[in-house]
Amino acid sequence: MVSLRFPFLFSQPKKHPNGISRTITSRSFSATTATVACALAAGAAAFAGIAATRNSKNPKQDNPFIQNALNLLFSNHLLAPWASLSLADPSPSVVETKTGAAFPSVIFESRRLLGIGLRKKVILGLKNIDVYAFGVYADVDEVRKVLSEKYGKLSVSELKESKEFKEDFMGGDIGMTVRLQIVYSKLSIRSVRSAFEESVGSRLQKFGEPNSKELLQRFTSQFKDEYKIPRGSVIELSREQGHVLRTTTLVIDFVKARRSAFALTTLMRLLGITGTFDGKEVGSIQSKLLCQSILDLYIGEDPFDKEAKEDIESKFASLLQVDH
Repeated sequence: MVSLRFPFLFSQPKKHPNGISRTITSRSFSATTATVACALAAGAAAFAGIAATRNSKNPKQDNPFIQNALNLLFSNHLLAPWASLSLADPSPSVVETKTGAAFPSVIFESRRLLGIGLRKKVILGLKNIDVYAFGVYADVDEVRKVLSEKYGKLSVSELKESKEFKEDFMGGDIGMTVRLQIVYSKLSIRSVRSAFEESVGSRLQKFGEPNSKELLQRFTSQFKDEYKIPRGSVIELSREQGHVLRTTTLVIDFVKARRSAFALTTLMRLLGITGTFDGKEVGSIQSKLLCQSILDLYIGEDPFDKEAKEDIESKFASLLQVDH
């Protein structure tokens, strides 16, 4: 369901505990009030149709990037200050405070957000930049199915101290997703490919992959030069059943969206008619060690964000505390 509201006062969006916010308002358009009102009405009708279409399907078949596009587009970019549009969703977003990147608390129906962090990079030994924010997700049902019998009676503190537990959830056949949201506006796909060659390549060697060069080339070749990744774009790296690494991208052209006088018409185009965003799978590779190498970047011994790793490990362990 979509709610469309026109409050008489310029109210601030209410925030839920832990920084969670369900409704977002933003700056006004340069278009006239009448034009925006008409666009909002048309957009509301379009959203109603979209919601009906989505509700009539199997929820697992929904494209998670649609909701992400909606969250990003309506965050400080498109709506007038006297109007707010919210999409009813049982999964509120959690915001990385430094960059403002928002991550849904649940994706794919049962993959729960364990923690968020930042990938930083030092340039020329001088400048430290934020490259992307990331969120790590795990399938709650699969975690409990695979690990409950062995670890279900242990406390969170005991699990965090268990090296065997860490090895089992890093290498287990458990659905997990690392969602990367680009926050550095000058990042190129070539830089992404080069960074993965270095970081993933070192992990493959660490885990003793005999064909590490070939496997690494198969993975990095998915990030082709023709792909553009402006700020706000998303890359998802998901471990699926059978240790298959699925890579999916979402590219949003914010420049076109900002310049459009008919914002919701633009959004309708985003949702299927013209493509200012492209959410698609770019490749799948079956390799247990490749999956493990990707996860090791974020929750391994030398992670990109140590504080995020601690949060992720604690939340992962807590998923097994059903009867505690």
